[in-house]
Amino acid sequence: MIYRLCVFWADCWFAFTFIRVKSIYEAPFNANEKSIIVANHISYLDIPMLVKVFRKPLRPLGKIEMTKVPVFGFIYKNAIVTVDRRDAAHRAASLKTLRSVLNKGISIFVFPEGTFNETTVPLKEFYNGAFKLAVETQTPVQPVLFLDTYRRMHYETIFSLTPGKCRVVYLNKVEAGEDYHLLKKTVFDDMEQALVKYKADWISKL
Repeated sequence: MIYRLCVFWADCWFAFTFIRVKSIYEAPFNANEKSIIVANHISYLDIPMLVKVFRKPLRPLGKIEMTKVPVFGFIYKNAIVTVDRRDAAHRAASLKTLRSVLNKGISIFVFPEGTFNETTVPLKEFYNGAFKLAVETQTPVQPVLFLDTYRRMHYETIFSLTPGKCRVVYLNKVEAGEDYHLLKKTVFDDMEQALVKYKADWISKL
């Protein structure tokens, strides 16, 4: 119910702000198939984007700090699996919750960079958690790119919102295999190459 309310809110909010979402499929995407969806993280707009784009209920992994935001924090806490990356016990509990979600046949969503990429390179280094979980549960990884959220709302301030197009790109799904290091590198390389190909705005041209 919470997720459906979030979808309704996203539809209204994107219409109100005149942001048009365009999906680009480099590979077919079936929302009914369980997967671990991973995306680059470059803007506050990334969270609304994931709700707008993925219409089927899924469970994202998000920072516990966001639960402190008035009103929004309540919705966030009930729709998202929270994680405190500074606390090993909390990280382990979050992974246990994500594992149980996958066992129910529900997809999960992770920003493997952990936080905003405030650099001029395509991606920050990925954390291991999503890829260890993929190998452990033999769940394929679905890489997704948010190309224009950086332009629509810069990570430095939520007051930088501008109307326009927001593209989301679906890359080829990557099977889990047996080596999470190899899986992480494969997904990272695929996403990095695609961000360069699409000329993501934050990448240094030097």
